[in-house]
Amino acid sequence: MKHARIAVDGLIHNGVETDSGIKLENGRTVQEHDVIWLPPVEPQTVFTLGLNYADHAAELSFKEAPKEPLVFLKGPNTFIGHRGKTYRPADVTFMHYECELAVVIGKAGKNISKEDAYDYVSGYTVANDYALRDYLENYYRPNLRVKNRDTCTPIGPWFVDKEDVEEPMNLKLRTLVNGEVVQEGTTADMIFSVPDLIEYLSSFMTLNKGDIILTGTPKGSVDTKVGDEVITEVEGVGRLVNTIVGEEADIKQ
Repeated sequence: MKHARIAVDGLIHNGVETDSGIKLENGRTVQEHDVIWLPPVEPQTVFTLGLNYADHAAELSFKEAPKEPLVFLKGPNTFIGHRGKTYRPADVTFMHYECELAVVIGKAGKNISKEDAYDYVSGYTVANDYALRDYLENYYRPNLRVKNRDTCTPIGPWFVDKEDVEEPMNLKLRTLVNGEVVQEGTTADMIFSVPDLIEYLSSFMTLNKGDIILTGTPKGSVDTKVGDEVITEVEGVGRLVNTIVGEEADIKQ
């Protein structure tokens, strides 16, 4: 089943996808374009993978793939929902999308083995982890300014139950900018799989319900401009729409 968090008439509702629209908990059915989409899960700790696809690492000029997961954290300020707007700073020359499978943790656990990893997953959603390459500051490549600006991580539209995603390690990924396909890949090409990542992270810290793992992106990074419509898709999980706007729109809020 596909679940949504949406705002309707000033109230936040949970809903599920039906053939006739989004059915709310109160029984009312609404249409996609008549609501404000929120992130389908209220994120707790969010882990983000860097360079988890060898072809993406290569296009960023890394000669070798990582030997262990390269992970950083994201703050809640950066998340927005389906059909949201992401601000492009005026001084940026290279801001690119990253289509990613997002894994939602369903219960607390530590020292979780690969074999048991999926027992701790509740479901999946789609993320677009925008990167602002101009803000890579030095040799150590800290990702704080690159990946944590307000509105730079659209997520959704749906949270999909894990039972409805049979092979999470064999899903097609695709990004379109203004209707043109600019990125294609498959989760089968991850360097560290979903079970690998859960085993790694839980080996030194507790994973909790609501934690999210953004699993990285394949090659195909292209600069985006103000006014671009960016659509990121993960097979069987969802189609996430986002629009790039100028930073002046942020300042006026």
